[in-house]
Amino acid sequence: MRTPFARVLKSAFRRWWALIGIVASSLLIAVLWSANISALYPLVEVVFDGKTLPEYVAHQVETAEQEIQSLDEQIRRAEAGVPAKTGAMPSKSAQLLADRRSYQQSKVASYQRVLPWVKDHAPETPFGTLLFILAFLVGGTALKLVALCANLMWVQYIAGRTAIDLRETFFRKALRLDLDAFGENGSSDLTARLTNDVALVSAGVSTLLGRMIREPLKMLACLVGAAYVCPRLLLLVMIVSPLVAVVMQQLSRAIRRASRRAMEEMSQLYGMLNDSFAGIRVVKASNTQAFERARLRRGTYAYYRKSMKMAFYNTLARGTSELMGMTTVALAILAGGYLVLNQETHLFGLRMSAGPLERGQVLLFFGFLIGASDPARKLADVWSGLQRGIAASSRVMEIIDQPIRVDEPANPISPSRPHGSIRFRDVEYQYPSGPKVLQGIDLEIRHGETVAVVGPNGSGKSTLVSLLCRFDDPQSGSVLLDDAPLNQMRTRDLRRRLALVTQRTVLFDDTIENNIRYGCPGADAHDVVRAAKLAFADDFIRRKTPSGYQTLLGSGGMRLSGGQMQRIALARAFLRDPDILILDEATSQIDMESEQLIHKALEKFLVGRTGLMITHRPTTLAMADRIVVIQSGRVAASGTHQQLVGTNRFYQSLCGSERPRAA
Repeated sequence: MRTPFARVLKSAFRRWWALIGIVASSLLIAVLWSANISALYPLVEVVFDGKTLPEYVAHQVETAEQEIQSLDEQIRRAEAGVPAKTGAMPSKSAQLLADRRSYQQSKVASYQRVLPWVKDHAPETPFGTLLFILAFLVGGTALKLVALCANLMWVQYIAGRTAIDLRETFFRKALRLDLDAFGENGSSDLTARLTNDVALVSAGVSTLLGRMIREPLKMLACLVGAAYVCPRLLLLVMIVSPLVAVVMQQLSRAIRRASRRAMEEMSQLYGMLNDSFAGIRVVKASNTQAFERARLRRGTYAYYRKSMKMAFYNTLARGTSELMGMTTVALAILAGGYLVLNQETHLFGLRMSAGPLERGQVLLFFGFLIGASDPARKLADVWSGLQRGIAASSRVMEIIDQPIRVDEPANPISPSRPHGSIRFRDVEYQYPSGPKVLQGIDLEIRHGETVAVVGPNGSGKSTLVSLLCRFDDPQSGSVLLDDAPLNQMRTRDLRRRLALVTQRTVLFDDTIENNIRYGCPGADAHDVVRAAKLAFADDFIRRKTPSGYQTLLGSGGMRLSGGQMQRIALARAFLRDPDILILDEATSQIDMESEQLIHKALEKFLVGRTGLMITHRPTTLAMADRIVVIQSGRVAASGTHQQLVGTNRFYQSLCGSERPRAA
C-alpha cells in the first residue's frame, strides 16, 4: 500500500510539465554551481602565475612530453635491471612507471586538442585572462539565478496546486463524515488538519521538489568534479558517509514522531480557541476570562514543549550533517596535502592517482568537496521539513481514508413525488460509542399528515430525525419512503425532498438574502422575498435591519434575536419547497410573538405536505394531526391530544395545566 505522502505526490506529479521544468532547471543550477567552482583551477594555475591560457596549455604540453621522455628512460632502466641514481628500482616499479607514462600521454592528447581553440579565442594577457574568468563567474551566476527563479516558481506552483487539491479532497470527505465523527474529532481538529497540517504537507512537497532535487544535484555535480580530479581519493574520504546515513535515518523517525505530537497539540489549541470564542457570552457573564487565559497558557506551553523537542532533533540533524561534512573535508585536506607535499601517488599502499597531484588539482579537489558540503548542510534542514510534511500527510489521510457508514447505493431507486407514506419498520439503533436508543420502532406517517413526537430526554426523538434525513442508518429494521428503503436512495435525492429546521438555528456570515437562499442557489430575489413573507420575516427584514435583505448577519447571525433567526431559518426551509418538513424543537427557545407568527406560517405551509415535529410546547402540539409518544426507544402511545391526555402519564405531565386547543 502506498504511503500517505506518496499519494500526495501522485497528485503533485499530475503537473508533469512543471516537474520537467523543475528537474531541468535543477540540473542547470547544479552544472553552473560546479562550473563556478572549477574556475578555481585556472585562477591558481594560470592567472596567479602570470600566464595566459595559451601559454599555460603550451607549457603543460611541453612539461608532459619531457616527463614522458624521462619516464621512457626510467622504464628502460627498470626493464634492464639497471639501478637508478637514487638506488635500486623495485621490480614492480616498471608497471607503475608505465601507468605514469600513460597518464602523461593522455594529458598531452587532451591539451593538444584544446590548444588550437585556446590560441584563437583566449585572451592574450594575464589580466585579460582574469577578466575572462570573472566574466564567466558573473555570467554563470546570473544564469544560475534565472534558473533558480524559474525553479522556485515551478515548485511553488506544484506545491500550491497540490495544497488546493488536498484541501478540496479533505473538505469533500469531511462533509461526508458521519455526524458522530464531528463529536469524536471535533470541528477544531478538522480545522487544524485542513489548515495547519495541509500547509505542512504543502511545505513538504515544496521541499521535496525544490531543495531535495536541487541540493543533491549540486552535491552530485561537485562530487563528479572531485571524482574527475582524483576518484580514488574521493572514495577514501567518503568513508564517513554510511555513518551519516544511519544517524539521519534514526533522526528522521524521531522528527516524524515529534512533529505528529506537535500537530496534535496544535489541534488542541484550535479547540480551546474555538470554545472560548464560540462561548464568549458565557465567558464574559461568568467572569472566567482568567480561567480561559490559564487554559490557553497551558495549551501553548504544551505545544511549546513539543516544538522544542522537534527543534532539538532538527538541530541535532543539522549539527551531525555539518560535522560529517567538515570531517570529510578535513580528511581530504590531510590526504591531499600528504600526496602533494611528498609527491606521492599511494596512501596506505593503495594507489590514489596515476601521477603526483598538482597544487591546482588539489585545491580544485578541496573546492569541489567544500561545494558539496554546503548542499549537504542544507539537506539537514530540508530533511527535517520533509519529515514534518510526511507526518502531516498521515494525519490528513487519516480523515480522507476514514470509513463512513452512510454510503451511496450502487443501483439507487427513486420513488415518485409526492410520496405516499414514511415508515419506520422495526427500527433499532445504537450509537457507535453509546447505548441503544431505538428498540423496535414501528411508525407510519402518511403523506399530508402532521405528526408531533414527544418523549423524555434521551428517548430517541432526535434519532428518528437523523435516520429520516439519513445522517445514519439503523442497525436493524428499515426506514422507507413508500416501499423504497432510504439506504437504497441517493442521499441527494432524499434530502431534496425534505427541509430541516432545528432548535439551534444555523446562519452564515453572509447577507440575509443569501442565508435564505442557502440550499437553493438557483432561486432569484423574488423567490427569496416570497419565502420570507410566508415565514413572516419580510417585515422585520425591511424595517429593523440596516440594509434589508443585503444586511450582513455576521458569524452565527448574532445581530438578530432568536425569533428573527428562527423565522429566517423557516424561510430557508420554505424556499426549498419540500415534501417533508421536519421541525426539531424549532420553537422551544423563542418568544411568544415569534412563536405565534411561526405557527401561522406553518399552518399555511404544511397543507399538502408531510410534517414531523419534535416538540414539548403544548401550543405547537395543537397543530399536529397525531401525537406520538416515544419512551425508552419505543412507541409508547399514539393518538390525538384528547386520546393521549387520558391514557399516557408522560403526556399528562407534559401538558400540565395548559391544554392545547383542539387540532
